[in-house]
Amino acid sequence: MQLRQLGRSTLSVAPLALGGNVFGWSADEQRSFDVLDAFVDAGLNLIDTADVYSAWVPGNRGGESETIIGKWLKRSGKRDKVLIATKVAKWVEHRGLSPLNIRQAVESSLQRLQTDHIDLYQAHEDDATVPLSETLGAFARLIEEGKVRAIGASNYSADRFAEALKVSSEYKLPRYESLQPEYNLVSRIGYEQELEPLVRQQHIGVINYYALASGFLSGKYRGEADLAKSKARSGAVKKYLTPQGLKVLATLDEVAAAHKATPSQVALAWQIARPGITAPIVSATSAAQWRELAGAVELSLTAEQIAALNDASASF
Repeated sequence: MQLRQLGRSTLSVAPLALGGNVFGWSADEQRSFDVLDAFVDAGLNLIDTADVYSAWVPGNRGGESETIIGKWLKRSGKRDKVLIATKVAKWVEHRGLSPLNIRQAVESSLQRLQTDHIDLYQAHEDDATVPLSETLGAFARLIEEGKVRAIGASNYSADRFAEALKVSSEYKLPRYESLQPEYNLVSRIGYEQELEPLVRQQHIGVINYYALASGFLSGKYRGEADLAKSKARSGAVKKYLTPQGLKVLATLDEVAAAHKATPSQVALAWQIARPGITAPIVSATSAAQWRELAGAVELSLTAEQIAALNDASASF
């Protein structure tokens, strides 16, 4: 499998990343271990999580995903086969991007992950209350200490991301080598119009989240009655049940049939083929589901099929 350089960093990643947001939520510890094993067996290497995952679940407090990944790393002995990406700023326990908070948060994440370094440490959201030079300076110290290899950002506007790159250059600080925006066939305009020109010009790696639009692009949800299949996802999916959304599903069905593939695989393959995208992030709650999703990396869409998908999803 051909790896892709993440921005200008030393990290080389496979073209599909595993999202850890479901670990400790819709996937318990053993199912999470099974998914992680299947992930490595598929020849993939980037695991994305965050300190806040999954604080939204009743009975959880946050840190569950990192804890499960850490237990798996210790049990499996596969630390050298994966790249670990995690995030700071959103969890109430470690809110924001002040240098002190970043320091405290990274130490806690390292402990939960049971590792001595994080391959990609990301600002989970912007924090306009802290000067960018202070935030980037704090990340620089972690890189100098060997606790972090590269840094990235998530949920930044194009203006703020460009400003962060400028500050890195002016102060001779490490720059954000990756951006994690929402992007998929039914969420295109925000990324393509504002962020895509910037990241391609600056050679920034893109690891986009919601790659399957909370499961909508799997074709599992095609009407109101289908929302009962997943209480956890139904709220996020309902907004796509429109004539335009169903047109996207119909096109995915056509392309999938031509390749003897699934709609999920086609939706991911479309993103993998997009210039500027390094690795879409997708989650799975079982090893079987992950093996199906991983088939996307072997799927090559024709220019006509990509054009058809572009046309069907143009309004998004």
